[in-house]
Parts: sequence; structure tokens; C-alpha cells
Amino acid sequence: MLKKYRVGVAGMVHDHVWGDLEHWRAQPNVEIVAAGDTNLELRERAARDFGIPNVYNSWEEMLQHEQLDIVHAATENSVCAEVVEACAARGIHVVSEKPMAATLAQAERMLTAATEAKTLLMINWPTAWIPTFREWHRQLMSGAIGNVTHIKYRSAHNGPKEIGCSPYFWGWLYDSEKNGAGALMDYCCYAANISASILGLPSQVMGMRGTFVKDYPVPDDNAIIVMKYPHAFAVAEASWTQVSGYAEGNNPVAYGTGGSLAVCGENVVLHRASKDIETISPPQPVHPHGNLAEYFLHCLASGAQPEGLCSPLVSRNAQEILQAGLISADTGQTMTLPLLPPK
Repeated sequence: MLKKYRVGVAGMVHDHVWGDLEHWRAQPNVEIVAAGDTNLELRERAARDFGIPNVYNSWEEMLQHEQLDIVHAATENSVCAEVVEACAARGIHVVSEKPMAATLAQAERMLTAATEAKTLLMINWPTAWIPTFREWHRQLMSGAIGNVTHIKYRSAHNGPKEIGCSPYFWGWLYDSEKNGAGALMDYCCYAANISASILGLPSQVMGMRGTFVKDYPVPDDNAIIVMKYPHAFAVAEASWTQVSGYAEGNNPVAYGTGGSLAVCGENVVLHRASKDIETISPPQPVHPHGNLAEYFLHCLASGAQPEGLCSPLVSRNAQEILQAGLISADTGQTMTLPLLPPK
């Protein structure tokens, strides 16, 4: 008989939460029993659209009154560490939305709390569940293009407010303390996470950011982070001012000693020297890799740690890349990693 898990939702100001709740609701051994948020409209939506029986004025109040097995954290980036620490103290496992935190210190707190309490922590990256991204990542890790020498990924749109994100979401995305930066944190995080999962922690990081278009206060609306590894570069691009679609497609690209590999539309394209171009149709994800809920439940049942993009260790390294990029952007200096001394 499957163990039944009681799930609570800590905060609902991260717009990803509504799609994530659909995945939790689809799991036969999950009951979403509670949610906590300071915003009445979000509490009402949780109760109305998802039938969540107990809604509280805050996630702290929810933890005080509910016996939970899992918490899905969808708070501001700066609050994630508080949620994980509070849950770890109660033996509750946590899935937290991307990126891991607003600062490296907060990400370290999350790792420490979960490790000491022996609770499971996973960071949910939407890119982890996209079939083309999964196949691209698998091909790279299997050595399809030899040693990777260059990775690039651009994440962009016309801005959270302009594309229709809720005010509860963009309200804190435009706050440098709650988000960690602007577009740099919101969208450079994807390439930082991808690069960290494939190449690890770089030796040097250089960042630049600016507000080029927005006529209202934002920390930055465009950013670039360049990572230098011993034998590779990685580039993270972010924009909140891209008014059109992607001229080259929304695709991660990698080059290596044996060729290149790119996501192109619904396929992965492999170029190798002196060989025909190979177009790979990615397989659809199979259990337990279909979405965050089934993968997290698999990890709980098997005792496995989340791997790849959703690994808290990989996400922590992505956070260090982001922080180094932010410091570099604001000081004009190239940062040497690690920023923190090894423990």
C-alpha cells in the first residue's frame, strides 16, 4: 500500500505554484491539506481551484497547526531559507521553487538545515521536465560531443509585468532584496544551473547588468554572466525587454571537442566532424521523471537524493555563480571562485 503524504503549500506568490499544484493533485498518494499566504486572494484561489481545506494567513501559521510530510515552498526567493529551516526543525521535506534563494548565504542555510535534520530538499527547475532539455543534457553527459568547451543559454521575455505575471509575483521580482537582483537572478539562473550541473563550479565569473528599457524601478532588465572553467566557457543571458520571440529559438547550445549539440524546436540536433547532422527526437519522460511531484515522491520512497538540475548541491553552485556575477556586475571586477572557503 502506498504511503499517503500530507502536503502543505508555503507561500503562493511564485506564479509557478499553480501548475505545480496540478502535479501534486494528480498523485494518488498525496493529499494537499493546507496552504499559507498573507494574501487573501491567493488563499481564496487555493481553496476554490484546488479544494485545499485549510488555508492560513501565513505559512508560519500553517506549520504551527498542521502535521505535514512535505511542504512546497513558493515564496519570495529571500524567504526560502526560513521555510526550509522551519520545516527541517519539524522533520518536513521541502520542494522549493527556482532559484534556490536570493543569496548564497541563504542557499547555504538551506543545505545545512536539511542535512542536519536529514530531511529531503529539492529545488524545482521547470527546465528539468522539458523533453528536449532532458535529452540535450543526457547527450552531453554521455560524451556525445566529447569534452564540453562552451555552453550558452538565453532566457528572455518582455518583463514579468508585461507578459501577464500576477502582481503578487512581479511585486517581489522587482525588489532586489526579495529577488536577489532583477533579470539577472530571475533568468540568468537557468544557464547558471545548467552549467553547474554539467561543468560544476567555475574558477572565474564575470557579470554585467543594466536597466536599458524599463521606465519604472527594476534592479536590472538585462544581464550577462560569463563563467570560466579550466577548459570551457559558459554564458548566461537574461532579458526582461525582449518584445519578440527568440530569433534563434529558445535553445541551449553546447560545443565540445567532438562537435556541437543544440535544442532546436522539438528536437535535439547533433553536429559531429565529418558526419551527417543527426536530428534526435527526444523521448517523452517516463516515471519518475515526468514532473516535480512524481520525482520527489520517488526520491522519498527510494531514499535517493535529487540529481541533475534539481539537486540542491547543483542549485547551491548555481547560486554562487549568480552571486559572483552580481558582485562582478556591480564592481567591475572578475570574481574568483569559490567565494566562500571550503567547509
